[in-house]
Amino acid sequence: MSTGTSKTGTTTQVHETSGGTVLREGAFGNARGLVCRECGATQPLGPHYACLECFGPLEIAYDFPEVTREQIEAGPRNIWRYKALLPVPDDIESSPNTEPGFTRLLWAENLGRELGITTLWVKDDSTNPTNSFKDRVVACALSAAVEFGSKVFACPSTGNLANAVAAAGARAGIKTVVFIPSNLEHPKQVNSAIFTDSLVAVEGNYDDVNRLASEIAGEEDGWAFVNVNVRPFYAEGSKTLGYEIAEQLGWRLPDQIVIPVASGSQLTKVDKAFQELIKLGLVEDKPYRVFGAQAEGCGPVATAFKAGVDAIRPVKPDTIAKSLAIGNPADGIYVLDIARRTSGAVEEVDDDAIRDAIVLLARTEGIFTETAGGTTVAVLKKLVETGQLDPDLETVVINTGHGLKTLDAVSGRVAPAATIAPTYDAFAASGIV
Repeated sequence: MSTGTSKTGTTTQVHETSGGTVLREGAFGNARGLVCRECGATQPLGPHYACLECFGPLEIAYDFPEVTREQIEAGPRNIWRYKALLPVPDDIESSPNTEPGFTRLLWAENLGRELGITTLWVKDDSTNPTNSFKDRVVACALSAAVEFGSKVFACPSTGNLANAVAAAGARAGIKTVVFIPSNLEHPKQVNSAIFTDSLVAVEGNYDDVNRLASEIAGEEDGWAFVNVNVRPFYAEGSKTLGYEIAEQLGWRLPDQIVIPVASGSQLTKVDKAFQELIKLGLVEDKPYRVFGAQAEGCGPVATAFKAGVDAIRPVKPDTIAKSLAIGNPADGIYVLDIARRTSGAVEEVDDDAIRDAIVLLARTEGIFTETAGGTTVAVLKKLVETGQLDPDLETVVINTGHGLKTLDAVSGRVAPAATIAPTYDAFAASGIV
């Protein structure tokens, strides 16, 4: 143990990990180490994502103190109100970051009436700083990257993550490099390039981009790839969706929740959040059902669920829902476990249903969602129609991003109702009313 200077300029204790990374005391709050999700082996906190014993995925383990509702409610109106439950230091608020989270939970009475659901809520994460839920996970990853002394903040992405990483890096003053498939929607490319001069378009799909990122992470020192070598820290940010939903419902869990599935990490971490809240006594222990939503053009988890198998067979994505287009989802098997454990399901819908659902949500609740949200709403509709979801139970559906990022998806679905001359007679003859 030695002393050093923290990022806030104060003198603090530091220690060295087994990998040689020097960390200040309390750099990761109440996190106590990394634990393998497969074999349970543990290792010290560090920029690692694979178990040394079995190469299984790692996640954060904690020694939580007593946490009260009052302590959380007294915190800032962003994800740092839950900092005691995240792998971040107690002084996280002093670090330049985009301060995401505590987005609105809207009672979707009109959409519920349209779908025949008695009580329906939309958790609308399109109001985050870069208009998607990725700001949450990136904030946690950025904290880890800073603590590890990383010189480059990077990611492979289907769009929303690239936007969030580029913006967060700019805010923190750290070099960012983001990698995207070359056929990514143009608005998402612009939304990343505006924040960084190092946007790299890669020929191929997301899985090709991810493989390249993994190679670079293995060869280059000092690079923090948010969803590769600091993935355990990054993934914890999705827990804040679950925390917020419970708090905004008056410190209780919903009966049912529908969540989009790309890598599957968001769904698994929302479930982890619910379980943590139960164990901490912050919410009542009760049954809840978790449903996953995928597009037919990239639905390997839905396919495995319907087949009743545990293995996920990778697919080549072919869907307008590019933010969900991960053909080999890292957390797919854990999504299956949760859906089955909670008596939920993983369902898929085609691109036309996704487009229709985007319009439906906009015209019932005034929320313009991107294709991932369209997928989730379309799956919600299908779950009701097929009897898989109980319309009389309280239900939450997650909208992960803003529709301005995927305009092409619905540009052929909407248009002016009429083009008229600037006269009342022309208006009257138009039949608009």
